[in-house]
Amino acid sequence: MTGYQDLKYQIFETITSPDDKNRASKIFDLSIITLIVTNLLLIIADTFDLPVAVHEAIYVFEIISVGIFSVEYLLRLWTANLLYPHLSHTKARFRFAFSFLGLIDLLAVLPFYLPKVIPFGLFVLETMRIIRLLRFFKINRHTNTYYLIYDVFKKKARQLLASISIVFTLMVIVAVLMYDVEHVAQPDKFRNAFSSLWWALSTLTTIGFGDIYPVTVAGQVLNGVFAFLSIGLIAVPTGIISAGFVEQSRRAHHEAADNYCPNCGHKIRK
Repeated sequence: MTGYQDLKYQIFETITSPDDKNRASKIFDLSIITLIVTNLLLIIADTFDLPVAVHEAIYVFEIISVGIFSVEYLLRLWTANLLYPHLSHTKARFRFAFSFLGLIDLLAVLPFYLPKVIPFGLFVLETMRIIRLLRFFKINRHTNTYYLIYDVFKKKARQLLASISIVFTLMVIVAVLMYDVEHVAQPDKFRNAFSSLWWALSTLTTIGFGDIYPVTVAGQVLNGVFAFLSIGLIAVPTGIISAGFVEQSRRAHHEAADNYCPNCGHKIRK
């Protein structure tokens, strides 16, 4: 392996975290996560009425952050062929550039550079400000939290879809019934089925904004029954997700246990 290839491989190992024992990789992950979290906090702070000097300091930190994120993105493009060894250099870079995390990396820095090149209106600039919040998703590369959530939802997709379908169907039926009961008494509140659907949604989620509610006896009875059923309806998808996390935790525990010798307790070399 040449010096160039060796350097490229070391950088790849550091920025992709393939080995938990890689100290440089751990330091890199912690540094990027800290930078991302700090960026999000400063984006929030920048909305407050702070002294000009503070806003200027935030902007300087933004420039430094964009510089670091830009270098990280370019390094990932450069080492993409190691991430996709079965592809050519060019195809590997295109594959990374158009992957979900690749696009997130690009969007994390693009709102800073585009206004310098192309003049935009205030609305577009404010939209780009919001896009900067996508930097938070960069954390997904440095921790397996989002992968865990995605895996749970993927494995429980059919059960979740079935339960949500039942909830939505019942909500629509109750909304139409409530419209029929309350429309005459409150034509300004229950104007159509969509108004009733808003009532059903606020009742189902136990929010209860108080902007629309039944006044007739039949409507109040229907409201009470639906509110009682809502407790169980909300619990169904919640229980499915909870069970998914428990199963995932047990699976991860068993997989981790399989990597260690049951007699001596040392990690098994594969």
